[in-house]
Amino acid sequence: MATIAEIKNELGKVLYPGFQKSIVEFGFLKDVEQNADSYVIHLDITSSAPEVEEELKKNISTVLGSIGVSNIAFNIKKPEAPKQQSNSTSGQNIAPQIKNFVMVSSGKGGVGKSTTTVNLAIAAAMQGKKVGILDADIYGPNIPRMMGLRGAEVEIVGNKAKPFSAYGVDVMSMGSLMEEGQSLIWRGSMIMKAIQQLLRDILWEDLDILFIDMPPGTGDAQLTLAQSVPVTCGVNVTTPQHVALDDSRRSLDMFKKLHIPIAGIVENMSGFICPKCGEESDIFGMGTCDDLADQYNTQVLGMLPIEPAIREGGDGGKPVVYCQPESESAKRYMQAAAKLVAFVDEVSEKASNEAIQPTTPAGVSACSSK
Repeated sequence: MATIAEIKNELGKVLYPGFQKSIVEFGFLKDVEQNADSYVIHLDITSSAPEVEEELKKNISTVLGSIGVSNIAFNIKKPEAPKQQSNSTSGQNIAPQIKNFVMVSSGKGGVGKSTTTVNLAIAAAMQGKKVGILDADIYGPNIPRMMGLRGAEVEIVGNKAKPFSAYGVDVMSMGSLMEEGQSLIWRGSMIMKAIQQLLRDILWEDLDILFIDMPPGTGDAQLTLAQSVPVTCGVNVTTPQHVALDDSRRSLDMFKKLHIPIAGIVENMSGFICPKCGEESDIFGMGTCDDLADQYNTQVLGMLPIEPAIREGGDGGKPVVYCQPESESAKRYMQAAAKLVAFVDEVSEKASNEAIQPTTPAGVSACSSK
């Protein structure tokens, strides 16, 4: 029979799901107990997700099986799973292991929404939060390239997809789940189902914040997300031109109609920083979001300049806030993330989507005249 020391040595090879450290390195292995011809593995883990427990049992059994140990019992302590109450009292939450959901939205495309999502998320992780990014931009999923994950293979655990890990952030994207360059010509019902599956069928860890990069506009994807999980707050990304601000008003109005607190506005491409002399020039306008923020009783989280380092980081999979922390852009992202995290902490307990749940019976169209 294997000794306790041999078993503990083998258990040092078992990685905790989603990480590159073992259950021994994390201190999750508390004891190995021998009873006659069997062994009891005592664990104390930090995730309440049943998928994590099942993966650990499977991996431990495989590792110990290699040294002839097959009669194994488990004693696993873990946090109590969040209880999902009925929709009549608390709305709906199909991903209760995630504490806060931040919807990053824009009234139109091309304003730097994905770049903002990536850098705000990494900045929040650098400030101590356990963070994830869900790239739910069905039509233009760019997060894999920006996070250096282009071409990475999705790992399936059981019947769920395991998020990637990059720059201290868990990441999953529609771009990683479909063939590169493939166009999606989907009707609303397919978009709605895809959004729910990205929340339900991904093996998300217990996260402090999940940043969700939404498709531009105010359509099915936004409504489905808001009805599926209680969105803690929304962030609007825009550029300074007044034609962009017109579309931003629609996005901010959407937050109000969906009862989503507005964390703030990110004024992107606000000024240009010359890479040679460092001078900042106003080419698209600057500070035009202040009046818009006042109109919607919110704040400007940050005014992000056009800086070559941002574009280079996005194209090369090296986000500027992580890879060039001394740049002016990185500093402004860190400041914007600090404001956002403070707002999330303030409103976290108030998040609810009860008021926007569907009122028609299942199977009956909301457009029905009957």
